[in-house]
Amino acid sequence: MRIEPEWGVLMQLTGADILIECLLEQGVDTVFGFPGGAVLNIYDSLYKYRDRIKHYLTSHEQGAAHAADGYARVTGKVGVCIATSGPGATNLVTGIATAYMDSVPVVAITGNVPLNLLGKDSFQEVDITGITMPITKHNFIVKNINDLAGIVRRAFYIAQEGRPGPVLIDIPKDITAQKTDYTPMPKQEIQRRTESISQRAVDRAVKLINESSKPLIYAGGGVVTSDASEELLELAEKIDAPVALSLMGMGGFPATHPYYTGMIGMHGTKTSNIAATQCDLLIAIGARFSDRVVSKAERFAPNARILHIDIDEAEINKNIRSSSHIVGDVREVLRQLNRKIEKKERREWMSFIADMKERYPLTYRDDILTPQYILERIYELTGGDAIIATEVGQHQIWTAQYFRFTRPRTFISSGGLGTMGYGLGAAIGAQIGAPGKRVFNIAGDGSFRMNMNELATAVEYRLPVIEVIMNNHALGMVRQWQNLFYDGRYSQSTLDRKTDFVKLAEAFGAAGYNLTRKEDVDETLRKAMAQERPVVINCEIDRDLKVYPMVPPGAPIEEVIMDMAE
Repeated sequence: MRIEPEWGVLMQLTGADILIECLLEQGVDTVFGFPGGAVLNIYDSLYKYRDRIKHYLTSHEQGAAHAADGYARVTGKVGVCIATSGPGATNLVTGIATAYMDSVPVVAITGNVPLNLLGKDSFQEVDITGITMPITKHNFIVKNINDLAGIVRRAFYIAQEGRPGPVLIDIPKDITAQKTDYTPMPKQEIQRRTESISQRAVDRAVKLINESSKPLIYAGGGVVTSDASEELLELAEKIDAPVALSLMGMGGFPATHPYYTGMIGMHGTKTSNIAATQCDLLIAIGARFSDRVVSKAERFAPNARILHIDIDEAEINKNIRSSSHIVGDVREVLRQLNRKIEKKERREWMSFIADMKERYPLTYRDDILTPQYILERIYELTGGDAIIATEVGQHQIWTAQYFRFTRPRTFISSGGLGTMGYGLGAAIGAQIGAPGKRVFNIAGDGSFRMNMNELATAVEYRLPVIEVIMNNHALGMVRQWQNLFYDGRYSQSTLDRKTDFVKLAEAFGAAGYNLTRKEDVDETLRKAMAQERPVVINCEIDRDLKVYPMVPPGAPIEEVIMDMAE
């Protein structure tokens, strides 16, 4: 029986045990990983602590990184993944970069060769701190066991403080074997960043909002990260302003609300994009003006003053120049604004928005089986109470367009890096983080092929994740661009392969269904949702279905193509 430590009481422990004790200090009870030589001491310690920390063995280290990421996005906690040295560590890189681009708090723990073998091209040695320096908030290599506890605590603090992001800790094998004194310490609580909030900037923002007659709110992932959804809703209703979301902002504002105009940017609605062109004040909240939103910078919001609210000062004036800005925690900034701004009706502007929404709705073919219809039925059959992960491609955009996200932390997708193969691992992490929720992963056949090995993980742990494959036998988004901009030269984008996804699912121990007819959608989904194990639904769709609306690359966002006829 393990004796609980008392704060400030010295214990003699190995480095591996110190690592696990520090994880427990941070409230960690779930980790994802794959063992190997350089982390054997850590895994031996995990065995001793198995009653307190649950380790999930993935099929590949990339799957572990994505699972930690999905877990973090759903729970708001730090996701933790572990890998051995060399290829184990490098297999984490894509997952770390994904978390970095989307501001997800992840701590990646890697093993390395013993200190005396560092820098000698030893077996399975790689400079993982050097490799990951551009894609982490910070990283560490532990060269003294007496520094280990402090580094772990700092890593967790850095991952969560301010704009969240991944932190890597690289630990040579001999450090995990050595013993030293360990003193338990309470977790350092994360304080919301408020010291940078200038009252002059707040007052200036209030004046801009009060004077505006046609404001538009453009909200991004920062709203979700800061848990500011309620404050955003209050702001929109108080100032009578429409709300457009970035891809990462999905769920930050309810898609069922009459003020919601849809996504903005390359695959945004015509309403959102024209609203950005016509507004006199664009209020950007927790958004970074990505190229997928802005497109042609010199034509973006040409009639508007721009108020930019973000926790990261580096984002201010980086892509688009703002008229005014506030740096600080989004939730706290919105609370201050909501206390000071005037409640105001803007009937003419909101009438214009309502008319645009009516004139330019999202549409799709209703005579065949389509991803849009499937997504709408998933929404209806779950009552919208589901967590939706996605891979990257056409299906990702259709999901953002047609599943009406009403709550934060229910849309799990790679936005900034656009990582194909992300979704299944992330869905596994999401299901573990929210065991009572129904979790779907929406995939394309190309994305599914990349990391379908994680089906074995889902089966092993009896996770009822439903994998919905929009199977068009092509790399759909690549094919769409080749059709529109490369005169139909489909270079290496056709996937006429013979894989039977239903048999594949069954071989892994999951359930599998083929879906070919629109009439069978509800029945198939109900069968899948009745299972208590992973399910794969192979949806055979037309390979030439396209994502619309679409802004051609380099065009201003108001030049929206609604369909092929334009």
